[in-house]
Amino acid sequence: MDETTLGGLKVRLAGGTDGQGGGTGPLVILLHGFGAPGDDLVPLAEVVDVPVGTRWLFPEGPLPLSLGFGDSRAWWIIDFARIQADRDAGRVRDMSTEVPNGLALARERLARFLNELPRSLPVEFKNTVIGGFSQGAMLTCDAVLHTDYPFAGLVQLSGNLLAQPVWSPLMPKRKGLPVFLSHGTDDDILPHIAAERLRDLLAQSGLAVEWHSFRGGHEIPEPVLRRLGVFLAKALTRS
Repeated sequence: MDETTLGGLKVRLAGGTDGQGGGTGPLVILLHGFGAPGDDLVPLAEVVDVPVGTRWLFPEGPLPLSLGFGDSRAWWIIDFARIQADRDAGRVRDMSTEVPNGLALARERLARFLNELPRSLPVEFKNTVIGGFSQGAMLTCDAVLHTDYPFAGLVQLSGNLLAQPVWSPLMPKRKGLPVFLSHGTDDDILPHIAAERLRDLLAQSGLAVEWHSFRGGHEIPEPVLRRLGVFLAKALTRS
């Protein structure tokens, strides 16, 4: 693994021809979730079966958090008090119509990173899959809908529908884009039903959605990793 800074974000590189992101192979960009360390998803580069030479980039959220354990990062700050109030009241955490404070700035930061990427590394976006876990999934979905980069695929691991009035009109322009969605039926952080809503909206807009619901919580279980490898192999070799 190697580390660098691209577009103002700390980035970890893995895979490729040298294990440090070298070469000119296809690219997978994955963003971690809220409260995770910047290297949280790096182990996926070792366990997901992808085409030989595939490079992995793991950008780190720019916002440090004080959660009392290790290095915790975020893409935008969330309202802990509201989350706890919803839990105490037994309410489903429905954010589908909300535009979180900080999402626009997070999108700008990610856009700066994507703009800088081809200036620093050999990159063809048609051979690049982007995605993430939880908050990282939601940010990459937002970014894909707001940009015109010809990505090979979008990965949504335990994400949710956000900003529906904004996202829905943008979805048809991504018609045909392969999308991998996975979500646990017992997820108590981001509800399964909101992931189903995202699935349905993307499919209705013509995106090629591959849906994997699993018995579990806010996590990425081994069966999902196997299926993700199949998805990535297909998406990264179809162009």
